[in-house]
Amino acid sequence: MLVLRDVSKSYVDTKKAVDSLSLEVKKGEIIGFIGPNGAGKTTTLKMMTGIIQPTKGSIKIAQEDIADSPVEAKKNFAYVPDQPTVFDSIIGIDYLNFMADMYDVSLQDRKNRIETFTEAFQIDHALTQKIHAYSHGMRQKLLIVGALLSNPKLFILDEPMVGLDPHSAKVLKDLMKEHCQKGGTVFFSSHGLDVVEDLCDRVAIIHKGKLMACDKVEAIKKRRDTTLEEVFLEMTKDA
Repeated sequence: MLVLRDVSKSYVDTKKAVDSLSLEVKKGEIIGFIGPNGAGKTTTLKMMTGIIQPTKGSIKIAQEDIADSPVEAKKNFAYVPDQPTVFDSIIGIDYLNFMADMYDVSLQDRKNRIETFTEAFQIDHALTQKIHAYSHGMRQKLLIVGALLSNPKLFILDEPMVGLDPHSAKVLKDLMKEHCQKGGTVFFSSHGLDVVEDLCDRVAIIHKGKLMACDKVEAIKKRRDTTLEEVFLEMTKDA
């Protein structure tokens, strides 16, 4: 579903933000992507989505190269960034309809999904309000609902739990699990090791742009016979 081959990103006069990263995510998997601040998580996700281009390497989503066939690749995923930046001069329902239009979601499907997801995330009452009046958490929920409308093959989420109340965090975790049970795929970054351990089939650890490990949580823990937190701290101790 998602394949990164020898992907690097360099900036002028700086070290590599991402250094020769190779990773494959299979259909039906939930992968947690963890690392210290500045490790390269957001840069990697932005390259996956085509927001920025890698210095070298290739990225394919559903066998479509994000650089060579960006439109076809982008039909297969939805992305929630780490900051809920959105057109804040429009009302919530207009944003959701815009997202549905972008992905050619039928009128009936969008109606049903908007109703279902906005009620689940408890923002249905705010859809006629201007987005600039939304709190940070409400904006985050709106972006998540917008990403869910197209029922994409792949969810790419950057720190999706930040700003969510406990109820909405539980709703999102349940939706992520359900999506993968139906054959979808989820790739998300997080600083919450407990969330990663609870949700993920595998965890990928990045440090200073390099992939340090990518394996099942239990397999990573068994390497040092300790907790995921202790393994993570050991692998990134010179952060």
